[in-house]
Amino acid sequence: MLAARVRSGLVETTHDGVVAISRPDGSLVAWSGDIDRPFYLRSSAKPFQAYVSQMSGAGLEPIQLAMAAASHRGLPVHVAIVDSVLARAGLSARDLRTPPDWPISGEAARHRVRTGERSPRRIWHNCSGKHAGFLRACVAQGWPTDTYLTPEHPLQRRIVAVVSELGEHPVEPLGVDGCGAPVLRTTARAMSLLFARFAAEPAFDEVRAVMHRYPALIASNGEGDSLIATAINAVAKGGAQGCIGVSVGSRLGVAAKSWDGLMDVAEVAAVAALDAVDELSRPAAMYLEKVGRPDVVGGGEVVGSTESRLELEFV
Repeated sequence: MLAARVRSGLVETTHDGVVAISRPDGSLVAWSGDIDRPFYLRSSAKPFQAYVSQMSGAGLEPIQLAMAAASHRGLPVHVAIVDSVLARAGLSARDLRTPPDWPISGEAARHRVRTGERSPRRIWHNCSGKHAGFLRACVAQGWPTDTYLTPEHPLQRRIVAVVSELGEHPVEPLGVDGCGAPVLRTTARAMSLLFARFAAEPAFDEVRAVMHRYPALIASNGEGDSLIATAINAVAKGGAQGCIGVSVGSRLGVAAKSWDGLMDVAEVAAVAALDAVDELSRPAAMYLEKVGRPDVVGGGEVVGSTESRLELEFV
């Protein structure tokens, strides 16, 4: 996969990456690049982590479950939902092990400063919904809550087992994600199978439904994964350092990874892949134009665009 960034029509730079498209039975539909090169799922693992929390007894209501699968922006509504998840289990933000952080949303961060806040908080971290889901599962199971992020913790072992089996790829050795949770190893081939099975298997109906119903909770209005879920019958989840997975209907999984860690490149490739397998109607393609061909801005003006140079090999 190549995406080209063009400035003022004079300079073109290319960005390398990989795309894989799979069916739920494990068969490959199409690919581009080295689809067996490993990388970390990062936040693209959240739908599966939320599923494990829920199946472990977290008992999350729909918007709470969406927040467990989300990379939220720290808006007041996001923080309130996370707080409700914790309170229902007799916990508070003090039980979170996310690093203290400011909201990703600049407006949300400025609001906090205007209201007198001077220090970052754990609950404002974009992964606090996932962590709150972890804690609810721990309380339900009687597992320790103070060590819920250790790789040996029963919840984390369950996540490793589920994701390894689902993607037919061992997710170990584990790393440490930015939020402190174990981060899962994958490849584009395995990731596309994960999202294909997430699309098809009834066990995931609940998580998939809330992701499709509340895309603005999963990311934020106007971002790639929320726009894809709005444009077509699909759910999507991006992860740090330029990866995104898409579950299409009940039939396909798409994985895109930018090797230089650019999310816009991964999203351009994902949209191009959806178009290449005829999953985008003309209105959907137009709606996703700002994801599939985003502007490059310089000096406050549009000076170019990032465009797909995806060349898929079909099976």
